[in-house]
Formats: sequence, structure tokens, C-alpha cells
Amino acid sequence: MKGQVQMSANETAIAGVFPQPTEDQWLKLVDKALKGGSFDQLVSRTYDGAAIAPLYPRAKSEAPRALRRTPGRWSILGRVDLADADAANKFALEDLEGGADGLHVVFAGSQGSYGAGLVSDSDDTIAHLFANIRLDYGIPVLIESSPRAQNAAAAIMRYVDSQHIDPSITRISFGLDPLGLQALHGFAAAPWPQGAKTFAESAKTIARAGFAAGVAVADARVIHAAGGSETQELAFALASAVAYLRALADNGLDIETARSLIALRFAADADEFLGVAKFRAARRLWARVEAACGLAPKPALIFAETAWRMMSRRDPWNNILRGTLATFSAAIGGADTITVLPLTQPSGVADGFARRLARDTQLVLQDESHIDVVDDPTSGAGGFEALTQELCERAWAAFQEIEAEGGLPAALEKGTFQGRVAETAGERAKKVARAREKVIGTNEFPDIHEKPLDVVAPFDAARQSADAPAGALKTPALTPRRLAEPFERLRDASDAIAQKSGARPKVFLANLGSVAAFTARANFAKNFFEAGGVEAVFGPETSSTDALVAAFRESGAKLACLCSSDKVYADAAAPAASALKAAGATLYSAGRPGDLETALRNAGVTAFIFVGCDMHNLLQRALEEAK
Repeated sequence: MKGQVQMSANETAIAGVFPQPTEDQWLKLVDKALKGGSFDQLVSRTYDGAAIAPLYPRAKSEAPRALRRTPGRWSILGRVDLADADAANKFALEDLEGGADGLHVVFAGSQGSYGAGLVSDSDDTIAHLFANIRLDYGIPVLIESSPRAQNAAAAIMRYVDSQHIDPSITRISFGLDPLGLQALHGFAAAPWPQGAKTFAESAKTIARAGFAAGVAVADARVIHAAGGSETQELAFALASAVAYLRALADNGLDIETARSLIALRFAADADEFLGVAKFRAARRLWARVEAACGLAPKPALIFAETAWRMMSRRDPWNNILRGTLATFSAAIGGADTITVLPLTQPSGVADGFARRLARDTQLVLQDESHIDVVDDPTSGAGGFEALTQELCERAWAAFQEIEAEGGLPAALEKGTFQGRVAETAGERAKKVARAREKVIGTNEFPDIHEKPLDVVAPFDAARQSADAPAGALKTPALTPRRLAEPFERLRDASDAIAQKSGARPKVFLANLGSVAAFTARANFAKNFFEAGGVEAVFGPETSSTDALVAAFRESGAKLACLCSSDKVYADAAAPAASALKAAGATLYSAGRPGDLETALRNAGVTAFIFVGCDMHNLLQRALEEAK
């Protein structure tokens, strides 16, 4: 004890030796580093236009805390999504025995189907699905509602009754979400005045039976998966929850009871700062709705799932890193439950190994990193507080815009909200196509020689769809898309060529000058072309044009890309391009051409690749030319 006191005193003395720098001092050093450049280049902006500065002071005022419904550990959920109930039950038991706290049950046609999901909702299917699972222990079980599983809720209630389990001791969330499913599939069984009554009666039936945990869920994952912004996600969830609150209150439930039946759900992606701020903002926004209803705010019940949008089918090991960042963000932001999508989800139904990694991602963060020990750990941090408040203000304004359009049901029917999401998604797609928004393993650092990982069943796009019933109200749909998909299609085309001909399309990297001169652009060109499935072949270090042409012919490539420094280009690029063109090469050049563009084009160069160019468009072209 005495030694500990002495250590503390020493630390205090040492800390006093170093004066605390001021913001002005920091700004002077920044200005020096920028060499007169604008400070704005250090400020990033979200798709909603919110500014994220490089440095923030400590928050000056105390803000509301973002607390879980139940303080402490969040619940780790295992994903249950196999078509066959017996196989799904086997994996569910493995998840629970391996450390999961509960289950996330996915039906085909639900928001979270992602090419998988149970295909039957019969009583027999439900009985086989939950065999030997102790629902009476109060494990959290989230049910994904689906228009293809309309019997699921009733079948689950009958199963619980057959097991003589008191529903009040279970933690089954039935996840009724008609507006989220309408946004996903583009139809509603009936206009909202009628749909609201159907929804309310279903919710009341479940609640009267004794189930009370997340009977209805305002689920914004569809907005994230369709390419929307954080503001749009929050506004959609808020507007959806308010529509459900009104429907329940208008159909006989008191506002306090109605409030208690509603949960929120969000996708968590690898953007840590925005992710944490989004979950924190969701709690504050819902508290604002509660206060407007005359209710004393209570911590919202919030479910999280790692984002479908950020996952890649190519180089899937990166999905582990993305999932870890997403889990960290959701946990720090105060999510009550988290589901981690297995790394192979874009390829199909995950096997036991991928499911174990998904569980372990959360177990390590809980049991080794202990990030659940402190409630709302970013409270008071200037950056997180500023971003949380910014999202709150923008999301509330977007929510009010939806309300001004007549509420979410009316906005979905008109298609105005979907139009705003599509606009944001278009901006995002352009950035991905230019690698301004990077997907590691896809449009950055691809592994063209990777080996596919095993899955239990291949991805089935039909599991994501649902047929509209006769007389349904048709509205614009929001289609989930992963950011990596456009580049994956190029890689698929390359695979097909390789399978048919025995070799991939190739590009010869015509390296000019010394290794020091060409290495940077040669490596850039390799990553660039291989992101589209065009295999790069490095040319030799040589000053001989004849040797360069000979190496090109030997490579078997139809494309060639000049790679070197601007200084070397000035003297050697045009002659090399002319010689390679004469040898039959379709020519590219790495780097912005500047004043050399006319000369290089005259020598045969047809396109230039550089940071920020339309990478996807050029790769489509290169893949065709390289066949």
C-alpha cells in the first residue's frame, strides 16, 4: 500500500513537469505541417454534411448518458438461419454452449435474411427449432418477422404453452415490423390505416399472453443496407417507432404500455466514431419522443447487428476486422444485444467455424477487453459528444420532415423517403467506385489468388425476397446492397474466364527506370488492376526498350501499363509506349499525366489510372480489353 501511494505521488510530480499544450500551440504546429494548406483538408464530412474535426476539447456541459436497458454486459446472440430446423437447432445449441447468451432467429424474407433463413414457420418447424433450448431460463431470443413467416409468432406462442413455460419469464422478441418490411420489399398487405389495426391486434395478442420484450421493433437496418446515412437511419427508426406507438395507442393500449413494447434496431459498421455516436443518439432521440408523450424517459431497448453493407465476399477474413470494429462501436454506444454476421455470410450459410469466430469476437471484447464494465464510456469526450449531438439535431430535423409528409407510412407510399436514401446511396456508390470509400480486399489490397472458404449452403438470393399478396399496396423498395458487389462481379467475370481458358486476363506492368523510380506506381497498378480480376505481371528492371517489349510478349498479356516516376516519364514514357503499342499492347499509364497527356496519348496510351479516378469503370473496360 505504501509503495502504491509513493508511485502515485511520483506520477503526479512527473505530470507536473510537462505543461499542457494549448489549442493555439497545436494549431501553429498544424499550420506548419500543412505548409500553408487549408485546415479544411483535416476536416472530414459525413454523407449528411456533418463535419468531423481532427481535435475536440473536453465537453463543457454534461449531456444525458446513453445507458443500456440493463446495465452491464450486452447479450451475445448466435444467428439461427439454416433452412432446415433440425440443422438450425444443432448450430443454435452449439452457439449457446460456446458462449452465446441467446439466439437471433432469421426467417427467409426478413430484413436480416441475407441469402439465408428458415423457409418454414409451421408448428412442427418451431418445435424442432427450439428442441432442448431452455426458453424458461430467460435467454434472449430475437425473432425476425417476415411476410413469408406469418404463422411464426402464433407457432412460437403455442410452443411455449406446450412446454408449460410462463411467457413472462421468457425474453422472446417477436420483432413485429410491418413498415420496415414494406421498405424492404416494396409492398404492404393493406394501406396503413388498416395495416395499423392488424399490427396493433397482433402486438396486443402477444403482450396479453405475457411476452413483453420487443414485441415490435423499429428496424433501420434496411436503410443502412440500402446505402443510407446515419441521419436517415435514425430518422427512419424514430418515425417507425412513433407510427407503432400511435397504432398501439389508437387501438386500445395506454401510452405507457405501448412504449414498453417497442424496441429499436440498427446496423453497426466499421466506422467507430459515427457508429458509437449513432447508438448514443438513438437513445437521446427516443427519450425526446417519450418526453413529448408525457412519459418519464426510460432506457430504450436497442438491438444491434453488424452491417451487411460493409461485408465482402472476396478476402472474407477482413470481415472479422470489420465485425470487431462494429461490435466495439455498438457495445460502446450502449446496444443491449449484438449479433455478429459470420465472416462467410456473403457466400452463404455459415459453418460452425465461422459461427464460432462470430461468437468469439464478442466474447474477447467482453471477457478480455472488458468494454462492458463502464456504462457510456465516451460520455464527456468532446468528439463523441459533438458528433452525437450533431446526429441528434440532423436526425430530428429529418424525422420532422417525415412527419410533415404525413408520417412514415405516407412517406413510404409517396416514395419520398426512399428517394432521399437512393440519393445518398448513389453518392456512396460513386465514392466506392473511385476507392474514395475503401473496402479492404475488394477495391483496395485485393488477393487475386485467394481460396474460397466453406459454407453450409450457398447464398440464395431467393431467400431475401417475398411475393406481394393480391391487392397489396405497392411502394418503392429499398434493396440491400453490399459496397463490394460491383467489384465482386468483375472478379466473378475473371474467374469465369480463368475457368474456361485456364488463365486470367493479364496486364503487363512496364516498369521504366530504376526500382526506386517505378516501385510505388507499379504496386499501385497491381492493386488497381487485380481489384477487377486482371492479374498483374511485373516487367523487368531494364533500360532497354527491346527487352521491355520482349518481356511483354512473353507475358501473354494484351494490356500494358507504364509505371514510373514523373521524372522518368518525361524522357522514357513516350518511346516505351510507342514500342509497346507496336507490339500489340493496349496501353495504360499509372499516375496523373499532367503536361505529358497529349504526348502519351499520341504514343498510344488510352487511359490513365490514379488515386481518385473512376476505378470501377476503368476496370470494366480493362477486363474486356484483356480477354
